[in-house]
Amino acid sequence: MQHASWLALEPVPFVPEVTLHQADDLQGLWETVGTPAPPYWAFAWLGGQALARYLLDGEAVRGKRVLDLATGSGLVAVAAMKAGARSVLAADVDPLSQEAVAANAAANGVDVMWTGLDLLDGPVPHVEVVLAGDVLYEQQMAARVLTWLGGFAGTVLLGDPGRDYLPQQGLVELAAYDIATTRELEGVPVKRVRVFTLPQGAPPPGAP
Repeated sequence: MQHASWLALEPVPFVPEVTLHQADDLQGLWETVGTPAPPYWAFAWLGGQALARYLLDGEAVRGKRVLDLATGSGLVAVAAMKAGARSVLAADVDPLSQEAVAANAAANGVDVMWTGLDLLDGPVPHVEVVLAGDVLYEQQMAARVLTWLGGFAGTVLLGDPGRDYLPQQGLVELAAYDIATTRELEGVPVKRVRVFTLPQGAPPPGAP
């Protein structure tokens, strides 16, 4: 857990029930780690914070088998376990995410499974709920995710702060929160972040 141990272990302000190893300098950490991709696993991104808050305030995952797609730090996965999920599989193609998820799960006293496979290349695993926080920031990724989720028969919950590729139709809003952030990460001090679900049997959002 070399990289995660560099980061301060602190409660997530909007989700204080969850403690994470978090960075406060994206560019500085990226240069230190030296990986091709930014260290998304070191931050509690807004979509994940909203989704975590929604899970902890309700019963959406209690007793369910859950997948946390593009888990990053594992914030949503940890929150799902704290909210009573039967099991959680955290998925991310960044190998350093595995280290972060393991460290953050241990810090919160929960067990989270992890996979580094690109799940979008195959069928959805055998779960009842798919969670996806802040996954619609890049066009190709958003298209793949939404198409993949459109073929899932279970419950889908998305957390998004209004990223560029959030569909304007085909989603049902469940909750909205004003969450403090930083100008370095988001360009503003506070953003409106919403939690959505996909109606079962509906075509993928944005599909013609």
